[in-house]
Amino acid sequence: MSTADRLTDALYGLGWSTVKRLPEPVAVRLGRTVADLAWKRRGKGVQRLEANYARVVPDAGPDRLAELSRAGMRSYLRYWMESFRLPAWSPERVRAGFEAKDLHHLTDGLASGRGVILALPHLANWDLAGAWVTTELRTPFTTVAERLKPETLYDRFVAYREGLGMEVLPHSGGSAFGTLARRLREGGLVCLVADRDLSASGTEVDFFGARARMPAGPALLAQQTGALLLPVTLRYDDSPVMKGRVYPPIEVPETGTRAERTSAMTQSLADAFAAGIAEHPEDWHMLQRLWLADLDPTKGPA
Repeated sequence: MSTADRLTDALYGLGWSTVKRLPEPVAVRLGRTVADLAWKRRGKGVQRLEANYARVVPDAGPDRLAELSRAGMRSYLRYWMESFRLPAWSPERVRAGFEAKDLHHLTDGLASGRGVILALPHLANWDLAGAWVTTELRTPFTTVAERLKPETLYDRFVAYREGLGMEVLPHSGGSAFGTLARRLREGGLVCLVADRDLSASGTEVDFFGARARMPAGPALLAQQTGALLLPVTLRYDDSPVMKGRVYPPIEVPETGTRAERTSAMTQSLADAFAAGIAEHPEDWHMLQRLWLADLDPTKGPA
């Protein structure tokens, strides 16, 4: 392991071991302070975040984009402060930390026994939403995690999410899709963060007026298993309670090839994501290149 990898792993370990012991108001202030320092440094992540916001809010001038990127970094650090502290939250605190609109789409789908796929973008705190599902709804679910470097950091994330009640599968390795399909055929729940393609096989969509590539997995799983595909968006406000919305199911088209059906369903998913992101762009934590025009063609996916 390189020195940089060891440092990265140590910093995340420090976060989970130390931040979770802080009083909540102290953690909130710490997160905001770190966010403002990172924003002032104008590193590559902040610049990319601002460039992405420029696509989401195309009429925003430099001052508005600067305000958005500062709010975006504060939202991003709120995510991290909450995530570091989630393992120490009581079930009551988890239940009180999230409110969901139109939850009946999820609960009715689970009651039907068909299996449900929740697909969401990198908005607000998807880990908190997952912990709420396992705690308030008492429903376990399966998800997929990107393999991180160093491997010890990936292991930390897996242990963290499994501690919240999730079954975590590695994105690479080729067996995740089959396991997800089995869980869905058993009537289970699968949750996927699905606004950024991590493979070379993503589906192109129109996203805020330009072409981007998003994972085909959610649409393919719905077609193969008969499970419901439900978009979800999340947002923060000035309260300690995160808000969310569950959208109606995305139907499988009755005609067309599998590729055509997958394309149509993924576009519907992208449209739902765009609606939630447009309402609260500062809560979209996309610090990577996403749109095809922004990608280096020699490097493949985002």
